[in-house]
Amino acid sequence: MELPQPDSAAQQHSAAVCAHILTEAQGHTLAFEQFMQWALYAPNLGYYSAGLKKFGSQGDFVTAPELSPLFGQCLANVCAETLPQLSQGCVLEFGAGSGRLALDVLQHLEKQHQLFPDYYILELSADLRARQQALFKEQAPEYLPQLHWLDSLPSTPLNAVVLANEVLDAMPVQRFVIDGEQLQALTAHWQGQRFEWQMQAPSERLSEAFKDKQAQLDSPLPNGYSSEINLNIKPWLQALSKSLNQARVLLIDYGQDQYNYYHPQRHRGTLMCHYRHYAHEDPFFYPGLQDITADVDFSAVAQAAKQTGFDLVGYNPQAEFLLGSGLPILLDQALAKQDYPDFLHTSQHAKQLILPQAMGERFKVMALSKGLNTSAPLGFAEDKRYML
Repeated sequence: MELPQPDSAAQQHSAAVCAHILTEAQGHTLAFEQFMQWALYAPNLGYYSAGLKKFGSQGDFVTAPELSPLFGQCLANVCAETLPQLSQGCVLEFGAGSGRLALDVLQHLEKQHQLFPDYYILELSADLRARQQALFKEQAPEYLPQLHWLDSLPSTPLNAVVLANEVLDAMPVQRFVIDGEQLQALTAHWQGQRFEWQMQAPSERLSEAFKDKQAQLDSPLPNGYSSEINLNIKPWLQALSKSLNQARVLLIDYGQDQYNYYHPQRHRGTLMCHYRHYAHEDPFFYPGLQDITADVDFSAVAQAAKQTGFDLVGYNPQAEFLLGSGLPILLDQALAKQDYPDFLHTSQHAKQLILPQAMGERFKVMALSKGLNTSAPLGFAEDKRYML
């Protein structure tokens, strides 16, 4: 695929990112997990840390909150159901992007006359934090006293509804390939002009994780098969569990169960990059200028959740979750306004959220609970936990 070439300033920025990676790696070869970490999150340089436009038509991709407020309103319905069950309940959002989801959730809670909760945003990017604060100052300054930005998880445990939309897919992953029936790590190797893939013996950490994963699959992965393993999910959930007393956690991301994730026909893995609305498979194309993601193995998330003190209480495709958490009612309310051009616009965006060929099937929603009853929350009256 012929990708648009960045301008000279952007190319210089990418060169600085590469120099930073090489300095941190102290060599020309590093685990792909480390490369992905620095390419995305290196302070003031990485894709999510620098001041690049990421969201919307002028960025590299469009997320559900940017597409339509209906998405945030459905999540707000789940918050409204859960917050009364919590003592001094609040909302905690990870990686709030432009801030649009937080704004939609709070506005919808206010319309429902909910007790206005404190809203915490854990945002590692100073640039994105500034954009979020600017959005609220411009559109809803009255909410600012209840908004709190965090650099890390709180030391005093919260009672919270936790929202994590497209967070897990941006966690650095390990890459591997089966070569001659032997496991090999796929690493990032600097060739003088750019990084390239290189095979090397796997670390003990990767070997053990692969051994565990292989034991859960029906048959050995074939020769030449490559894919990813996210070894950061369990530590992340463990840290999250320690920061919560009572909680309902909603994880929204693109992915599938392990059977489909490691299906023999998915022999090139799920790693994907997003640059100016082009989706491609080259993570070494101008590091720092593009997003790098991998699908979420929700079976691994469910297993890690149970090991870290959470109850798994729901798992559905995004379409079924949204339809079960109030989307039809929201569309009826939009139609009742008799603003037909606006309704057509709203319904078109709703289709993108729920149609199988758009976001409806590719994205999944997983609900976890801690310290609450384990009944199915809104959006999961019938769910697909059995697939995990």
